[in-house]
Parts: sequence; C-alpha cells; structure tokens
Amino acid sequence: MGNFFEDALQGRVQEIIDACTRCGKCVEVCPVKAPAGVTAPAQEVVSGVIDILRNGDGPEASRRWASTCMLTGDCIEACDYGVNPRFMLTMARLAIAKASAEPREQRRRGVETFRKLNREVTVQSRMQLEDGLLARLGQRTAAEDARGAPAPDFVFYTGCNLLKTPHIALLALDIMDALGVRYQVMGGPTHCCGVGQLRTGDTAVSANMAETTLKKLARSGQVLTWCASCQVQFTEVMLPAYERQVGSRPFEMTPFMRYLGERLEDLRPLLRLPVPLRVALHRHPGIPGVVEAAIALLAAVPGIELVDLGQPAIGLMSNALRTLPDYKKKLQLAEIEAAREAGVDALVAVYHVDHRELCAHERDWPFRILNVLEVVGASMGIAYPDHYKRLKLLQDVDLVMAECRDLLAHHGIAEEAARASIRAMIDEQPLPLKPLMEHAIVPSNETCSTVVQP
Repeated sequence: MGNFFEDALQGRVQEIIDACTRCGKCVEVCPVKAPAGVTAPAQEVVSGVIDILRNGDGPEASRRWASTCMLTGDCIEACDYGVNPRFMLTMARLAIAKASAEPREQRRRGVETFRKLNREVTVQSRMQLEDGLLARLGQRTAAEDARGAPAPDFVFYTGCNLLKTPHIALLALDIMDALGVRYQVMGGPTHCCGVGQLRTGDTAVSANMAETTLKKLARSGQVLTWCASCQVQFTEVMLPAYERQVGSRPFEMTPFMRYLGERLEDLRPLLRLPVPLRVALHRHPGIPGVVEAAIALLAAVPGIELVDLGQPAIGLMSNALRTLPDYKKKLQLAEIEAAREAGVDALVAVYHVDHRELCAHERDWPFRILNVLEVVGASMGIAYPDHYKRLKLLQDVDLVMAECRDLLAHHGIAEEAARASIRAMIDEQPLPLKPLMEHAIVPSNETCSTVVQP
C-alpha cells in the first residue's frame, strides 16, 4: 500500500481543499482553541490550514491550532460540508512534519519511536506476566496456530500499549468469554497501526506497517478495538486509503466499550454481585459512544453510585493532551480535587493510557484509581491484580527491579532495557506526585488492595 497510500492521502487532501468553505465552524467549537492561545478569526485559521495542506506552511495561528489538536472530535459534527476536520488537521501536521525534516530524518525519528515503543511494551508486559497469560494475550502464539480453526466472531485488537496494563486486557477477555463470544486476540508492536511513523512524516513505513496489520486483522470481518488512537488511525486514515485501492474494506472496527454497551442486556444478568462504591468517570469523548457506554455499564452494576464531577471532557485519551502540558496538568489537578470534594471512593477511567497516568495518584488522594472493567468484573466475580499500579507506586527503579527480578530473568530481559522501561513507567506522570517522603510504601505482598473486591 506504500506508494498508493501517498496517492490516496493526496487525493483525500485535495477533496478537503475543494470541499472546505473556510466557514470556521470547526475552529469555533474546538475546546483547545482558547487554551492554545489561538485568537485569530476562525475563518483565517481554517484558510491557513488549507495553505499548510497545499505547501506545508501557513500562518502561526493555523500551525498552532493544528499542532495542539487533542482529537476531541467536536469539529467533525460541526462541519456541514462533509469534511472531517480532525483528519484535516492530521494531514496538516503531516505536511508540517514533511516540510520540517528530510526523508532520512523522518525515517530515523520513526524508527526511534518504534524501538522505544517496542522495548517498553515488551518489558512492561513481561515483568507482570508469565508465559501462559502472555499467550492468552496473543504474545506467544504462532500464526500457524490459527490454521484450520473456525473464523472467530471478532478479532480483539489490543493495539500496542494496552499490554502495559494487562489486567485490563485479561478482564476484557473474561467478559467476552462470559458472553459466549468467539474471538482471536491480536496486538503488540508486531501489529502496529503505524501512527508513530505517520507523526514523524514517514508515510511509506507507516503505510507498510498498517497494511501488514490490516491483513492480519482481516481474519474476521469484525474487529473490536481497545485503543482509541488505533481506532482513529485505522478508521480515519488507513482503511479509507485501503478502500480507495481495492474498492472495499476488509473489516469494520467497533470500539470495545461501545460493543459492551450494545450487549448490555446480555451482560446485565451476569452483574450479580453488589459493588458498593461511589465513583466518578474520567471522560474523553474523542470516540463517539464510548463515554456513554461506560456510563451505562457502571449504572448497571448493583451498588454503584455514579457522580458527575462537572469537569471538562477533552481529547481522545489522556496522552492526546500532551500538546499543551501545562493545560493538561491543570485539568488533571482540577478533576482530582473535584473527586476529593465529591467524596468518591474511586475515579474510574476507560482507557489504558488514562490508567497509567492517573493510577499513582492513588497514593496521594483519598480515593482509588480503577478501570471501568475492574468494576464490571467485580460484579461478575472476576478480578486480576493491577501489577502495573503496584509497581508504579514503588516510585523507584531498583525496587521495581527487585520485585520483578524472577520474571525479567525468565523472559531474558536485559538489565539496561528493563531499567529504561521502568524509568519510562515511573516518569509517565504528567501531574507530579507529592514528595515520596510524605507517604509509606505499600508492601509488595499487599497486592489484594489493587483488586476490586465484590
């Protein structure tokens, strides 16, 4: 798809240029415009984005708007002319990346990004899981194992980074088992969506990686996705390009949380056990229907009291807010303070990224950080220890190394790679924790505190 992918993107960009009326409605509804300091008239900002699409450069306000996009998606509904402004800004960022570096540098950056991703996913998953659970998550299964087996109802596509928090993925599989779903798990860096390479401007490698993954995912005509970033990358960038090439799509993609929402009446009888918690939902609205499904799932769990903290819901996932680091810290602190004032027992997130960034705050604040599937699982009588949170709460590379020594040795993880990946885990903390000396470290054998008890 490599060469064709470039042609497909250029064709879609030209369609945007032709269809966009420069009305500015997408800018007007953007929740990031004000915090990003984009004060130019909306019509001028959009016109500048069109300039960027044409030649890789444009007015500063337009570049700023494109580069700070958090993929919230409000702009999509605002457009009356068939343009997806979120995709338009993706293409504007791509044009900027291509104009700012030579192809060799684009390739180098993309390779470095992928190597870092591969190392961290590999190490962080293997310092938590033994071989059997890795195999269940598709990480130890040869492609030949699927030969001769009936096609699954769905491919469950984890993406790459969900494997860093494997308890969430394992809960998803148990829930599908309880619903009688036949599925095959795919994911990890060998099934990359290519978004990292696209961000550096290396469209050729991005397309090749995505096409390889597309062929693997096509084992079933239906794919359930966990990662919102993968969902956007495939449904808004890669699949439309593939469709232009062959005239059809090899599969459709449905966000897993939305799928559970659609199966709520089937799931409801399985929610047998009360989970007496007062909770608030950490919300990102970038994928339509996901927040609504999470709310419906929590409301169906007996014993749950759901509290609305009245905080802004912005972005695709927490990492999408990295474009404005100070604003991101401000939003996270306001939400955590609101959760404290509301007296919640738990702040519940949907996505793996949100869990990774928030979970260590459990040490500093009077409530727990949970994933929505932990709450659903507790009501079904299923649970997995959150080793990621337990290890991150140690806040010390040497302590984590000591805790994971046996698993790291079993999987043959070199010390240098382990230390770098553990440091990355600890440093993924946009809103800093309070000084460690103010808190007692949770002993490593107290893992039961990380599991929701029904």
